[in-house]
Amino acid sequence: MDEPYDFGAIAAANAMSDVWAMGGEPVLALNLVAFPPQLSAATLAELLRGGADVVRSAGAVIDGGHSIQDREPKYGLCVVGFGETGRLLTKGGARPGDSLWLTKPLGTGTVTTALKRGLATEEEVAAAVASMKTLNRGAARAARAAGAKAATDVTGFGLLGHALEMAEASDVRFRFDWDALPFLPGAARLAAEMVFPGGAFGNLEHFGARLARSRPLTDAEAMLLADPQTSGGLLVAVPEAGEGTFLSTLEREGGRTWRIGDVGPGSGIEIR
Repeated sequence: MDEPYDFGAIAAANAMSDVWAMGGEPVLALNLVAFPPQLSAATLAELLRGGADVVRSAGAVIDGGHSIQDREPKYGLCVVGFGETGRLLTKGGARPGDSLWLTKPLGTGTVTTALKRGLATEEEVAAAVASMKTLNRGAARAARAAGAKAATDVTGFGLLGHALEMAEASDVRFRFDWDALPFLPGAARLAAEMVFPGGAFGNLEHFGARLARSRPLTDAEAMLLADPQTSGGLLVAVPEAGEGTFLSTLEREGGRTWRIGDVGPGSGIEIR
């Protein structure tokens, strides 16, 4: 990100997502900063302010941290949270008959790579930034209220990699409907030009052989499934009886979601 404030805000939202992905609530965070001495103190202050504002909005507290000098700016947070025993979400809790929901659109990897190369429009960047800054708190609360047992946040391994982790841990088959998958503005255009970070190619090479295709995929479409996400949404397996509660709770929390498939017997992932 070019804006220090957005850099910090996105990093904080991303760091706290690991707690929400397990059905917990963040409580405490520590800043971890690597910063080049040639950049101004004002830039660092804005970066930290972005992180602090997002952590505060989640009801958590930043209590110090650690910083070092480095050639490239890096910022993250060590987050501590709490969850209720018996209501934690795991990767291995999905069951046949569950529906699959995704709470943020895909495509942050291709859009941010396009930003670096000067290929993204202002509108496309703004939509990606807004999505990455959005908290997964409401999605986690909706999943708990619906009685969900399985969830993960979609980050560096892309939808393909993280869904495979869940399907294999649960010993089930995730069946995705391509036409139901949500994408950020510009993602399809940029994918058609093969504008992706290096991690997308590695993800597809590593996970692609385990993707069953009952629908033909173009190279660009396959890459979008493997696109690494920053501060992506939650992928939640929702029991049929809890779907109404999941949707109503998420609506009250101000979140969005898309039904992208279902869980069946078998193993692995199918795109149809």
